[in-house]
Amino acid sequence: MILVRHGQSEFNVHFAKTRVDPGIVDPALTEEGRRQAQAAAEILREHEIERLLASPFTRTLQTAEIIADTLKLPVEIEPLVHEHAAFVCDIGTSARDLAKRWPDWRFDHLPDRWWPEAEEEEQLHARCQRFWGLIEPHEARPRTLVVTHWGFIRALTGLRVGNGHLVRFTAPGAAELLHPREMA
Repeated sequence: MILVRHGQSEFNVHFAKTRVDPGIVDPALTEEGRRQAQAAAEILREHEIERLLASPFTRTLQTAEIIADTLKLPVEIEPLVHEHAAFVCDIGTSARDLAKRWPDWRFDHLPDRWWPEAEEEEQLHARCQRFWGLIEPHEARPRTLVVTHWGFIRALTGLRVGNGHLVRFTAPGAAELLHPREMA
């Protein structure tokens, strides 16, 4: 399975400069974030990706859209891979509004208010284990791409990755950054 952190969002730009939550609800990608998503998509052409899962936040959906267009794949929405709720940016958009924006994708399995309240670290790890339990036996797992977030990737793999970076994850304790030089 390959994990990709979403491209740079409006939140990431402000937070990197100030280390203060700028209060942006469900931020979109910046132009740099779109470039990062396209760069990840080009690298992913080298991999035999058959399945694309994405967190239901706008920044991950925009990243997934760019990758899906490049790889000619449908996008499956997977709420278990959402961000660790810590900032205002981790307040999502209603499933109803997401379905209007991406009418070809299914959001009907999400409650309208699908994002969580604040989450303790142990709850995040339990969610990662639930996701791994669902995906691990799936025959397409080695060819699955998951568009997700810094906190989820860190909790699942132990790696802290930049925007648009790719991680190959084969089992708990077995993860590696893919193409780190090309992603800088």
